[in-house]
Amino acid sequence: MSPFQDPEILRSVLESLPTGLCILDMQKKIVLWSAGAERITGHLRHEVVGRGCVGEPLLHCDQQDCEWCSEDCPLARAIKTAHPIEATALLRHRAGYEIPVRVCAVPVHNAHGSIIGAVETFEELHAVTVDQREGSAMVPGSVDDIAGVASPGLTRSYLRENLESLTEAHAPCAVICFRLEDLDHFRHSCGPEAALGLLRVVAHTLEGALWRTDFVGRWSDDQFLAILGSCREEALPSVGERIRRLLAGNGIEWWGEKRSLPVSIGHATAQPGDTLETLMGRVQQSLAAATPQRAQAAATSQPNQSSGS
Repeated sequence: MSPFQDPEILRSVLESLPTGLCILDMQKKIVLWSAGAERITGHLRHEVVGRGCVGEPLLHCDQQDCEWCSEDCPLARAIKTAHPIEATALLRHRAGYEIPVRVCAVPVHNAHGSIIGAVETFEELHAVTVDQREGSAMVPGSVDDIAGVASPGLTRSYLRENLESLTEAHAPCAVICFRLEDLDHFRHSCGPEAALGLLRVVAHTLEGALWRTDFVGRWSDDQFLAILGSCREEALPSVGERIRRLLAGNGIEWWGEKRSLPVSIGHATAQPGDTLETLMGRVQQSLAAATPQRAQAAATSQPNQSSGS
């Protein structure tokens, strides 16, 4: 008998694939969870095998009214139609941030042709990385050690280059600044590890929410910048609000509670003759004008009881 007919060898091959892979039975309970699924989601196999995916943030986005949490999710459709189903969606990482993925759900048949469950694979839809934007190898100090996005130094350099392109080639440029309110208080009350986790959640969310041609970087301890290559000034408020909603839905699980912070948003479009200082001056003015929103948003900074993990 060929070694590849050994079920244990076949199982080890499936579990070692870099692509996320899980197998579910007819009750949508997970019976196999691969190493790729662990890497992509942060959930270890001993935490998920035997659990159901419905109503739990394991496979699908757990936002309210999410179509993935209904009986019309790709897994259910694959079982009902007996055909493979492909889709794109968001998975929620164990750390709290959302990951855009491409998913394929395929029904599993037994020897008699009856459907006994489904297999689902998922691959990350990678956001563009800093070195891809620059088109060159990474240099020391170009990535922020805490958030994992462009460092403040690289962000300033990238913004200056865009302003030069505006002067020379009239290439449009817009900036949106996201400020986490009361980060210092959060760090002191919850600890530096919680603050680090929250900053990473914000960074991942921003990267996943923007186009591949956009740039995300850290600006200061509590601020991130999104530099948009082609965005009309009148569209900036709606873009910022869309991302604010995504950030409001994300957070970190900390001692059994979901914790997050309100975010203030400022924005401006680069004008001919702008320097980094004049452009960011207008961005900070816009950010200051958003300050009255803090009181309204403060309620979201209070810890919410987690629905479980």
